[in-house]
Amino acid sequence: MCLVIEASSMKENLIKEGKFSYIEIGEGTPIIILHGLMGGLSNFNGVTDYFPPKGYRVLIPELPIYDMPMLKTTVKQFSKFLKKFIEFKQLENFILLGNSLGGHIGLLYTKMYPETVKALVITGSSGLYESAMGDGYPRRGDYEFIKKKAENVFYDPKVATKEIVDEVFDTVNNRSKIIKTLAIAKSAIRHNMAKDLPKMPTPTCIIWGKNDQVTPPDVADLFHELLPDSDLFWIEKCGHAPMMEHPNKFNEILASWLLKRGFVGEKQEKLG
Repeated sequence: MCLVIEASSMKENLIKEGKFSYIEIGEGTPIIILHGLMGGLSNFNGVTDYFPPKGYRVLIPELPIYDMPMLKTTVKQFSKFLKKFIEFKQLENFILLGNSLGGHIGLLYTKMYPETVKALVITGSSGLYESAMGDGYPRRGDYEFIKKKAENVFYDPKVATKEIVDEVFDTVNNRSKIIKTLAIAKSAIRHNMAKDLPKMPTPTCIIWGKNDQVTPPDVADLFHELLPDSDLFWIEKCGHAPMMEHPNKFNEILASWLLKRGFVGEKQEKLG
């Protein structure tokens, strides 16, 4: 299971209400962003900067990746948590955007509760296949091994800053977190969606790094083949997290697709 972690902190922007912690920026058409396993909210800084001025309301809930009881540390339970968040915020006709595990959660949520999902956007999503962090149990205490694995997430290894590598290293060396990481990886394998995708007509935008080593390009091709109403876009010289590695290109592709499909922000609607 991929380790894509936080590039910089957005903790100061977190809103805490009841059992939910989340970021909310802008007004208008809701875009709910779903981060990956160990995927920081700031991985989507480019999206949160770009879309709110165009009339979108961007929300990023903190998923309880390491807070659920072991038996509930599953993709399905995270999808149910998302449903509770959506009900809490009274959202409808929203766009779901997920990277890696977040894409998988978005896919499963859309399968389970399709009536309120206006559109789905997946990038580097699990749900069909992804390579593991390593062969079996990640090597705790081996900093160079963890550094190499973090760098492999990106086309440009420099994107894996020391801050990112340190955070992965700390997580891998936290016994409770690594046990749950492996539980989530097994859950993702169990929740393979190959048979479900052909029955999911929700319009889907697939944005993929051409050099993704975690969920390789043929995974994107298979998503595109199986989903009835999908469009596939490639980003060259890009790994598993396009919204981090090429934020401008990612936003350009997504904004163009939303406009083409008529899922425009409220300010764009007013402009005609």
